Amino acid sequence: MSNTDSFIEEVTDEVRRDRLYGYLKRYGWIAALAIALIVGGAGFNEYRRAQQEARAQALGDAMLAALTADEDAGRAAALADVSADTSQGAAVLAFMTAGAQADAGDSEAATQTLQAVTTNADVPLIYRQIATFKSLVLQANSEDPATLRAGFETLAVPGVPLRMLATEQLALIDISDGDTDAAIARFQSILEDAEATPGLQRRALQAMVALGGDPQAPTTENEQ
Repeated sequence: MSNTDSFIEEVTDEVRRDRLYGYLKRYGWIAALAIALIVGGAGFNEYRRAQQEARAQALGDAMLAALTADEDAGRAAALADVSADTSQGAAVLAFMTAGAQADAGDSEAATQTLQAVTTNADVPLIYRQIATFKSLVLQANSEDPATLRAGFETLAVPGVPLRMLATEQLALIDISDGDTDAAIARFQSILEDAEATPGLQRRALQAMVALGGDPQAPTTENEQ
């Protein structure tokens, strides 16, 4: 019986091996293709990442080279000649270009450069919001106060990272309109807001004192 059982096991093993070899011959190409795709995909991702890093490095080098110009106008012109391959890179380049243009006294060109970012749907929202804020600040002395107010009000809402800075600008517009009470109220809201930075709160406090207001220290729940 033992010889018979051993013979049956050998036959069974041989049948299994034959079946396995058959499966490998029939479907082995699928496994090979899957391995090739995995290896190829990993290689492509590495190549793409290397290309992205190379483009970012090239853009950074070009911007740094443009900033070596001796005059503000020269830096603005050099930055305007730089091009970016990605929407985020273009936004960063626009911020630097607008800054150089503003330093050179060409606020109109700086505003146009920033507005190109605000209308680019491919740019992340925060970049567009920053461009909008900077553009409005540059137009503070040339744009109609009502237009400026409407623009800053779109940024001074919950959820917008620039909310407190926009609130400060609205307070300054209140001052220019002669509405001291409204300006003091806005500055007080900045003092009480946990999202306001220490520097911003310090400016709000100084402005309230200059306007004759009575700054109230924020109260905590325990003090209430």
